[in-house]
Amino acid sequence: MVVDRAYTDYSWFRTLRNSGLFFVIRQKSNAVYEVKEHRPVPRRSGVTADQIVSLTGPKAASYPYLLRRVCYTDPETGKKYVYLTNNFRLSPQTIADIYKKRWQIEIFFRWIKQNLKIKVFIGNSANAVMTQIYVTLIAYLLLCYFKFLFGVNVVLQELFRLLQLNLFRKCSIQEIVSPDGHYLNLTNNSRQLTFNIA
Repeated sequence: MVVDRAYTDYSWFRTLRNSGLFFVIRQKSNAVYEVKEHRPVPRRSGVTADQIVSLTGPKAASYPYLLRRVCYTDPETGKKYVYLTNNFRLSPQTIADIYKKRWQIEIFFRWIKQNLKIKVFIGNSANAVMTQIYVTLIAYLLLCYFKFLFGVNVVLQELFRLLQLNLFRKCSIQEIVSPDGHYLNLTNNSRQLTFNIA
């Protein structure tokens, strides 16, 4: 679970930890803690500190367990970050990378919710939920592969809509997306599918 510091809730983090899940958060500037152990950090990685800490402030009772505190300086921007996590096995660089990639993960799930209609789960069992998520991920990966394979220079959302509009047409990808980047779709085409029922 990767969350921004605005959503810091130590009681919730205790629930996650007791459920066997790990989290990565940004440490708030007013967090009160005590350093229990300093761990070695890899050189030239951007990681400046890797510590085991315990909360000592007024919220210490909400999370009575040890936490890991990772300090990281982004080599591209020079900006400094401090993360807290309950994962003691991953490398400190991996912890920093997980948080850094959170926006891409959020964009990915927002795209899925908007385009692949996974706002509501069809079933309630764990198997039904996982099946729906797997089918959605497979559809997403197929679209990415399709875009890569044909060198289509459009965003995934636009490609998804084009394929929806041309789902029952027998045509090549070049007919859907022309070489100069103009889109062909059935909404602007006067030719419609007609059914001859005799």
